[in-house]
Amino acid sequence: MIYLMRHGLDDERYIGGHSDVSLVKEGVKQVIEAREFVDNNLFINKIISSDIKRAVQTSEIMNSHRLGTIEYNSKLRELDKGDLTGLEKSIVLEKYPQFVRLSDINESYPNGESLVSFYKRIKESLSEILGKDNSLVITHRGVINMIYFILGDIPINYNKEMFGVSHASIHECDFERKLIRKIY
Repeated sequence: MIYLMRHGLDDERYIGGHSDVSLVKEGVKQVIEAREFVDNNLFINKIISSDIKRAVQTSEIMNSHRLGTIEYNSKLRELDKGDLTGLEKSIVLEKYPQFVRLSDINESYPNGESLVSFYKRIKESLSEILGKDNSLVITHRGVINMIYFILGDIPINYNKEMFGVSHASIHECDFERKLIRKIY
């Protein structure tokens, strides 16, 4: 079995994407609680993580007493929001109001990705990014949502809440049987 985990809560005043925003105290607490769930319920022999700061911090907390190496993979990065990456949301509302609530899945962020190109990026690298059995893959809501869309053969959309991918949530994934479900 492969387990997907969303990073803990970060500073949501900023646009995420590929930004290097850190976890906040509540996010660290969420990850520590998720680690307790993993320690008590799952067998993990490898951690694979996005190389973006909030995921790296999450992977380090999850690995804090395993003493194994963490494999970082840039293909596990969130949707690239291009020029909006890392900007305060209030600035984005002023400068880029047309990109606050995208609905066209083919429209790209300025110098970034569209939802369709993000979906293709994840789908093309799915077998690589999921790793081997008993791997914990630490990534972002968008990546986990794309895996739900792919395995469920569901048309993609911008509904971020559709699959319940909350901060520090864990999702069990059986790639061969095309099954995925939230377990924590």
